[in-house]
Amino acid sequence: MLLRLAGVCREYGPSGGGAAVRALDGVSLELAAGMVLCVRGPSGCGKTTLLLTAGTLLAPTAGSVTLGDTEPYRLSPDARAAFRGRHVGFVFQQFHLVPYLTVRDNVLAPTLAAGSLTQEAARGRAEELLAEFGLTERADHTPHALSSGERQRCALARALFNRPRLLLADEPTGNLDPDNAVTVLAALRRFAADGGGVLLVTHDDTAAAAADRVIWMRAGRFN
Repeated sequence: MLLRLAGVCREYGPSGGGAAVRALDGVSLELAAGMVLCVRGPSGCGKTTLLLTAGTLLAPTAGSVTLGDTEPYRLSPDARAAFRGRHVGFVFQQFHLVPYLTVRDNVLAPTLAAGSLTQEAARGRAEELLAEFGLTERADHTPHALSSGERQRCALARALFNRPRLLLADEPTGNLDPDNAVTVLAALRRFAADGGGVLLVTHDDTAAAAADRVIWMRAGRFN
């Protein structure tokens, strides 16, 4: 199994004298390599917290997260960051591209976590991804000069740069027109077909239809 969450809880707070909020309440799931798993639910139900916890960015209050044979939250912070850089890719709804870097350099940003790559190999990998996502002619532009679809494709290329095992996508089609949404969803399916696993959260019916399985979430629990 590529990803396994077992009885995961995550609480926030309390703050300002209020009660603690349980964003995840005993969540369990399994994601196999080759699978696209979609989580749906209303805003505030815990979907983004689920992604951050699965992606080793937010430690659970209780329960366990296992990626392959590793429980990343048992690692030191530095070791966990290195593990995440090698094995996990993120695609955020707001892209989170570095505004002063070119498209090419945004795609190359993960080289910090891929110390085994030579400069030539890293450049070759970036050019390969730029071509795959139709960004070669935009490689020397900064993000502000791109359309929303181009920025999303750049963010996806960056997420795939290190050939991660797990790809986490938060509303990957939320800012896209139908044609660009098709491009992004096709890339997620290819990633899974090549042996990766995709966990995505979305409100988009089209994105959900591209998944192998859909789970509904409400108030931090799966229905």
